[in-house]
Amino acid sequence: MSVELSDILNARKLVEGVIHLTPIVPDVKLSNQLGCTSFLKAECLQRGGSFKVRGAYNKISRLSEEEKKRGVIAASAGNHAQGVALAAKLHGIKSTIVLPDFAPLTKVVATRALGAEVILKGSTFDEAVAYSRELQAKHGYTYVHAFEDELVIAGQGTIGLEIAEAHPEVTVIVVPIGGGGIISGIAIAAKSLLKNVRIYGVQAANVSAVKGSLAAGHPVELAVYQPTIADGIAIKRPGELTLPVISELVDEVLEVSEEEIAMGIYHCVQNVHLVVEGAGAAGVAALIAGKVPLKSDDVVCSVLCGGNIDANLLARILEQVMVRQGRYVILKVLVLDRPGMLAGVLAHVAETGANVIEVYHQRAIWLAPLGRVGIEMILEVRDESHAQDVRSHLEKCGYQVERQGQGQW
Repeated sequence: MSVELSDILNARKLVEGVIHLTPIVPDVKLSNQLGCTSFLKAECLQRGGSFKVRGAYNKISRLSEEEKKRGVIAASAGNHAQGVALAAKLHGIKSTIVLPDFAPLTKVVATRALGAEVILKGSTFDEAVAYSRELQAKHGYTYVHAFEDELVIAGQGTIGLEIAEAHPEVTVIVVPIGGGGIISGIAIAAKSLLKNVRIYGVQAANVSAVKGSLAAGHPVELAVYQPTIADGIAIKRPGELTLPVISELVDEVLEVSEEEIAMGIYHCVQNVHLVVEGAGAAGVAALIAGKVPLKSDDVVCSVLCGGNIDANLLARILEQVMVRQGRYVILKVLVLDRPGMLAGVLAHVAETGANVIEVYHQRAIWLAPLGRVGIEMILEVRDESHAQDVRSHLEKCGYQVERQGQGQW
């Protein structure tokens, strides 16, 4: 690999004053759970909402005047789009970005707001790349790849410098992997500066191409692509430049499920007060799930690589996790179809201290017996024990209660 520590140091000189020096925050709850010290590198607070501006700015800053005049083009799962659009805007040049058809609306809108021409094409990042290459050939644009570029990798590596300099005691760094640009840059910097540091990469299990590629010894494209809430790392084939770095410097590549990613997002919002997208939460997800090998004297830093999540998706994830954790309970009861019956049920719920979130009357859908009506309630409770108390109290009051969504991840 031709990217060296000196390249990353040079990149930092270029991006200094342009990017935010994002905080590295302690995660007390995760530290207690893991039994060792845990920090989070909050790149979700970076300009453009993710780390991508680091590599994009380092690349675009070094283009010739002729290359800048032609304008730049990139394909992106969403975050690289904003990084390139922002870097291009700061240099006063035109940018064209190709996003997959189903890219999150929040990323599409934010990219356009930065002045880029946004084109939606393809069902995956890799299909968007193919179309962007066609446009490059047709119009002569200068290409800025999300991870197959040494200057981009060096720019992302500035995160590793910041971690090593702020916390030289760090022994474990956990980094999400899509195409491999961020983990390659961080690994080069961290393993150059921190003695005996271990690097763990994390992929979404639904789009996990790196393990198979490492086994094959070269990048292999996934035959089957499954949807993931971690759209920022939904890459079907790792990079030719990045895979050798991962093979040499990354200690292990782990996979996390959709449910584990959702728990990572919930953890960051609830316990660290940081809004993080699925890709950004992958590292935390692996830690919470106990998939990262740790010792009691380890000092862990997980990189929250992005925070560009659609508000509707975030709300659905938080609600679903609360159901799974027993914080929200869904209860169904059948009552006589008479005035005052709903008020009676709710009065009994109030006696338990549960908070009513939503109530539905169901007749035809439940096929309720004539003369009866189904009442479905979404209740907020303190914990699983409280949920069981609510159900028990309603049953003691004479109601037949059915609970849905029970169980924890």
